[in-house]
Amino acid sequence: MNYLTRDKIADIIFLKLKDTEEVLKKHFDKTRQDIGYFYVDDLLPEELAKDIFDKFPHTKDIQVKKSIREYKYVAAQMNKYHPLLEEIIYAFQDQRIVDLIAEICSCKDIKPDEHLYAGGISMMGKGNYLNPHLDNSHDKDVKHWRVLNLLYYVTPNWKLENGGNLEVWPKGLKNEPISIDAKFNRLVVMGTHKKSWHSVSKVKVDQIRCCISNYYFSSEPIDAEGSFHVTTFRGRPGQYFKDKILKLDSSIRMGVRKLFKKGIRENPHVYKKDKS
Repeated sequence: MNYLTRDKIADIIFLKLKDTEEVLKKHFDKTRQDIGYFYVDDLLPEELAKDIFDKFPHTKDIQVKKSIREYKYVAAQMNKYHPLLEEIIYAFQDQRIVDLIAEICSCKDIKPDEHLYAGGISMMGKGNYLNPHLDNSHDKDVKHWRVLNLLYYVTPNWKLENGGNLEVWPKGLKNEPISIDAKFNRLVVMGTHKKSWHSVSKVKVDQIRCCISNYYFSSEPIDAEGSFHVTTFRGRPGQYFKDKILKLDSSIRMGVRKLFKKGIRENPHVYKKDKS
């Protein structure tokens, strides 16, 4: 084994976050009323971050999600890929990291998700995108609230003009979003609740943007008015007909979930571990 384990990677992440804890807390508090987010650059040593990028699979080896809502590549069954990818994902689930991020974001009773429900790795190439959406409000068993989204970007030399950048819509979808570029070795943490609309701009270059994703959950919603909702997509400003279709799509899926709390089929995007 010639790669760092999750414990060693967590040591590095913890020190980086601890060094900037007060700055991060102030930024999250400043933005909390609308969405709540912060980001940290140069999270890991450069060579380690590049090594993580190099270990990503080819897009042909992971699931493609292509619809009117989104176009991207995702994977959660991490034992199919290089072990370093699993180590970096679960480094963010180290209790020290979870507790520190919970403190920064003033959250209580935070739990990581060992099943990687909607987490894991994602890849986006030319033409890929994510329309504005709200993340599903709960975990796979509908027992805990989804409260924080962690996105760690690892594509070297990624530029803002490449597209594929996170967009947050703190003033709603009728106003301009804030673009947070998917800069190499950058960690973004954002709150997830009924106002945390976010999207990913269309990738404009023939390159692959790679991301490590984690969600944290809690027995309490991050906002005071938590309400159950499925993943809800909308059109961008100017996408009038697409917006109508996506609103209808979300309404139908929400209706189904009112009848079947966990849905009519198991979401396949989870890490099914060998119980032996």
